[in-house]
This record gives sequence, C-alpha cells and structure tokens, in this order.
Amino acid sequence: MITKEQITADYQTIQDEICLALENLDGKSKFEEELWERHGGGGGRTRVIQNGNIIEKGGVNFSAVHGTLPDVMKKALKVDSDDFFATGVSIVIHPNHPLVPIIHMNIRYFELPSTMGTSNPVRWFGGGIDLTPHYVFDDDASFFHQSLKTTCDKFDADFYSKFKTWADDYFYIKHREETRGIGGIFYDKLTATDNLSWETIFEFSKALGRTFAPTYIELVNRHRNETFTEQQQLWQYLRRSRYVEFNLVYDAGTKFGLETNGRIESILMSLPPTAKWAYNYQAEQGSEEEKTLSLLKKGINWV
Repeated sequence: MITKEQITADYQTIQDEICLALENLDGKSKFEEELWERHGGGGGRTRVIQNGNIIEKGGVNFSAVHGTLPDVMKKALKVDSDDFFATGVSIVIHPNHPLVPIIHMNIRYFELPSTMGTSNPVRWFGGGIDLTPHYVFDDDASFFHQSLKTTCDKFDADFYSKFKTWADDYFYIKHREETRGIGGIFYDKLTATDNLSWETIFEFSKALGRTFAPTYIELVNRHRNETFTEQQQLWQYLRRSRYVEFNLVYDAGTKFGLETNGRIESILMSLPPTAKWAYNYQAEQGSEEEKTLSLLKKGINWV
C-alpha cells in the first residue's frame, strides 16, 4: 500500500516540475522559496513568483503537516480522531493580462493516523483544477475541459462528468449567484473501493497535477501577445474581486489552513495583488463583459 512518505515525495517532485515550467513560460521572473515549519508539526515550501512578463503574482505551494486536529475540524469532518496528517500542492496564478485567465489547482492527501490500524481507516485524496477567465472564450473553455476529460478518462469513464458537476457546485459564489469561472473538476474524500485501488487514485492525483502545466501554457500563449485596453484591465480587477470573495468566504482549503494554525502568508498567497470593487458596476449591453457574465453558470457542456 502507498505510504504518506511516498505521497509526500511525489508531490514535492510535481511542485518542482510545475515551478520550472512556469519560469520557462514567464521568461523573466523566478520563484522565491521560503521553507517554513508549522507549530504543532510539519511544514512546507512556499514558492511565489511576482512581477514577471506574464505572471503578476503566482504561488506553487507544497505542505506536509501533522498534529492535533482542532475540535471545529473534527466536527466538520465528522471524525473522532485527535491527530491528522495532510499533504498537498496548491497553485494559484494571476496573470497581468486581462485576456489570460486565472488558474487554480490543488492535489492533496489526508489521513487520520490513529485510525490506520482499524478496520475502517480514515484517509482520502482530493483535488481539482478550475479556470477563472476574465473574458470567456469558447475555444479556450473547450480546450481546457477537454484536457481535463482526457486525463480523467484514463482512470475512470465517470470521473470527468462527476467531478465537473462537483466543481460547478463547489466553485459557486452564492451571494452573487454566479460561478467563479468556467469550472473544471473538483473531488474530495476519494477513497479506495472494490473497483478503485489506492494506487489508482494516487496515480490519478499525480496525473492531474501534471496536466496543469501543458494546459495552462497553451492558454497563456494563445493570448499573451494580444493588446488590451484600460477598460479591459479594469474588468480584470473587477473579476479578481470575485475570486477574492470566494476564497475568503467559501474556500474549504483556506478554512482548513486557518483552523489548523497554518502559515497565513502561504494560505493567502491565492489573493491577487490588485483587485477592485466598483459600486453597482453594470456591464454594457452586448459587450464582451456582458457575454462573460452570461456564461458564469452551472451545467454548461464545454466539451
């Protein structure tokens, strides 16, 4: 059976691969690394890239933490165990170009070590990738979702449709009645079954992590050399504000990090350097901005 040490090592390798790919994509800025230790157990490698040719701010973080599970988290997870172990890679990239999308990815593993010797050990994988375009382009959305479906189909024919629906429901800003972007896939508490081994789930997790770089590189290169207007950049800042609202109000990873005494700078690296909240902003009728708003809904079959 796969071990948490093996998962930890492979996730670190994926972090290295993605950082190298993003540095080559940007062509200017390099990642700054900060090693940190968590009070209570474990630590991580925070890597941030800023002020690049195309990446205004991005983070590719790895963590492997353990310790005592707070009561509030035990209630949320509906478990009795006091100790936990969690490891994962989390990515958010904010480009400086309004025609290039924001992207997020997370792959993670969680276990309650004190239950590992019982007949029903508590352990699972989770993760996903979702895209938040400032402007929705149909061809880009189709390419992005097809890339995810191709990866999913290598492991289970039902993964894509099931995890896409999960993403539509999860990445939803209830108080705005709109999705954060065009979704992607999202899954949580994925465990072994008669038809799905731990090894298969782990390989899927890694394959998803390795889908990130080639997919985002293609999307960036499609638009990075296009000109844009001041109005389009204002729209970018307004769309970023929605991203902030979701992460601070609804995002489970943010809540978990804060509730388990995680490192604040690493947790909040997902926030953009600049965002704007214009009062009662109305998109012009028939504009590309209005078109984008009309596509921020659940259930669109992008493939």
